[in-house]
Amino acid sequence: MPHPSDTASGFFARLAARVPPLLTAGPLAQYVPRMSPKSAKGFFLPCLPMTAPSAPSGPLWLHEIKHDGFRMIAQKRDDHVKLYSRHGTDMTKRFPLIVDAMTRLSVSSCMIDGETVVCGEDGIPSFDLLRYKHDDGRAFLYAFDVIELNGEDLRREQLEQRKAILWRLLKNEEGAETTPGLLINGWIEGEEADGAIVFEHACSLGLEGIVSKRKGSRYNSGRSPNWLKLKNPETVAVRRELEEDWGRRR
Repeated sequence: MPHPSDTASGFFARLAARVPPLLTAGPLAQYVPRMSPKSAKGFFLPCLPMTAPSAPSGPLWLHEIKHDGFRMIAQKRDDHVKLYSRHGTDMTKRFPLIVDAMTRLSVSSCMIDGETVVCGEDGIPSFDLLRYKHDDGRAFLYAFDVIELNGEDLRREQLEQRKAILWRLLKNEEGAETTPGLLINGWIEGEEADGAIVFEHACSLGLEGIVSKRKGSRYNSGRSPNWLKLKNPETVAVRRELEEDWGRRR
């Protein structure tokens, strides 16, 4: 079984390999944690992307891979960990690898947003492995946002700052993940590659698609025009959604 960093999605993570040095020198250096009296308590609806007809381009955007899995909010309070689906269903007991990874984080509290996935033998996330509960013990979280850290509500902070904080939280000094249960979902800056090119690569690798996010944006619950998704029409995920939609209309 290949490690996720060696799979297709690792291609995009490697393109973002220049990010760690930028946290201490460069445009991301300004984005370090700033404590405030704000706090995030309890579950709330996550930020959701809107469907876009085409991928945005330009330096005001960054682009991430969209994986075929379960959207998940992972919350830690001292030694207690909770995993919630996008609708608030408690999934804690189902994914032990993610729970263990969250427990190991050296912070008093945090809330991480991401996508829970299980990869098949080809290294591509397989929704069926999750849906039929075949490999829940191997499921890990592709983390792409941090909502709260040590009692500080980060939802009003800029996307770039949240990304920098998340990187510091989940990476060691060498830039490697500290635990297999929590992996950074790599992103590509709009200056590096146009959204259409990133989407083309994602499709060629058989991935579900991309989510493009506007820099400087806050984290808001519900559908956000600052998060735009574009799906690969050839994937199982799209065909599954079309079949489910057709079934509801019958």
